[in-house]
Amino acid sequence: MKDIKTVLLLVVLLVASSCKETPTDITNVDKLPAIFPDYIGVTVPVGIAPLNFNMRGDVEAVDVIAKGSKAGEINAQGDWADFDIDEWHQLTEQNKGGYITLSVRTKENGSWKQYRDFKIFVSRYSLDDWGLTYRRIPPGYEVGGDLGIYQRNLSNFDEFCIIRESAVPGNCINCHTANRTNPKELTMQMRGQDHGGTLIMKDGKQRWIDTKTDSTRAAGSYAYWHPDGRYVAYSANDVRQSFFVGKHQPIEVFHNFSSIFVYDTKTNKVILDKRLNNPESLPIFPAFSADGKTLYYSTSKACIMPNDYLKVKCSIVAIPFDAKTGLFGEQTDTLLNGPQNNMSYVLARPSYDGRWLMYSRCSRSNFPVAQPDADLWMLDLHTRKTWALAAVNSSTSESYHNWSSNSRWFVFSSKREDGMYTRLYLSCVDDKGNATKPFLLPQRNPWKFYHDLFDAYNVPDFTKTKVHFDAQEAHNQLWDGEREKVRVRK
Repeated sequence: MKDIKTVLLLVVLLVASSCKETPTDITNVDKLPAIFPDYIGVTVPVGIAPLNFNMRGDVEAVDVIAKGSKAGEINAQGDWADFDIDEWHQLTEQNKGGYITLSVRTKENGSWKQYRDFKIFVSRYSLDDWGLTYRRIPPGYEVGGDLGIYQRNLSNFDEFCIIRESAVPGNCINCHTANRTNPKELTMQMRGQDHGGTLIMKDGKQRWIDTKTDSTRAAGSYAYWHPDGRYVAYSANDVRQSFFVGKHQPIEVFHNFSSIFVYDTKTNKVILDKRLNNPESLPIFPAFSADGKTLYYSTSKACIMPNDYLKVKCSIVAIPFDAKTGLFGEQTDTLLNGPQNNMSYVLARPSYDGRWLMYSRCSRSNFPVAQPDADLWMLDLHTRKTWALAAVNSSTSESYHNWSSNSRWFVFSSKREDGMYTRLYLSCVDDKGNATKPFLLPQRNPWKFYHDLFDAYNVPDFTKTKVHFDAQEAHNQLWDGEREKVRVRK
């Protein structure tokens, strides 16, 4: 039996090898290959899914040799560059801290062409997280369609659904947030008049609560966990949309009111502060510092919307927080002043090692995802120096960024491919806060996947391990209508 299996394996290998064509009479072309996605010069972690790519334009075949600067060589030939997962993983492991040189040859009109080689760099920094979580949302500006929260294994191409909108049709699922990539502590918001609620999941136990109070006027969203797992900061907003006529930019997103509160999971009470719950300002997007002693947030002056949409200029502010007492400190610190600089600074995201603060900068608005000029910037929390992440930014919107658990990688959404749909990109940060050229989330056949997919990616984050979530239990709990009402701490 063992001999038969060996013979069968040899036959399979011989058949596979016989299908490959050995390129001959090759013409050298002095230019880089036009590939999708653009993986030329990107930096990747060891063990990432293969960076498969397609040729832009019609070709009869593509032949790619990937050779490591330290060791190893693999080959892919076919309609597109489709690398074996195990071989790719081994090649990245062999060349950690080095690079992989890719030689691309294409067959066109019966003849082979050889393009200039390019490199993919393999970072010395590991990616310690299992994968990503994100929302996939179909086109449209009203609730509807089969939007859902998904997770993706970053070492291969496996994607899993966590929960879909079909669990409670007509409601909107959003703001899924783990505690610093730990999926055992998770919050999520189901919006809707009927069957809405806020999920608090700790150690696999699901609770659906009602975070709307007379003081906040809306349920919590845009959440961020305190590192100790006891507190969660939320903003409560009235989010609206307006549409332009005859302009390239189709939509402006804004809110009529906004506040920030902190929910205490131990006492089921919300903590309010007049500076975060003031009708004259619009605080949004809270985020706790790495040590939990500071709450960062964006805030703008309240305006008459949508008339004054051009006047929305957000600042990033820091306020002390004492986890022992659940109280905010007296002194606030404006890190970036939007009105003073005639800019809007949104979505402060501190790295988990306490060194950096990444944020979106745009000319206006609380919502950078709708602003074509939104770019990612970095602030050094030690020196207060700021700079644009030039290697990362494009001519379209970059936003909704989050850090990996070891603060060496970040994921963000960008519309750079077509100006309309947000896709996910990953980049690496070095000791000086410099970011590498980002790479598009790999897919087995990327051209077909991204051009057939009508969903946009939204609110991405890393997850340390696979999320284990009981969608059926969530469905039952949402439909039973029972919500634990939060109280305001006096």
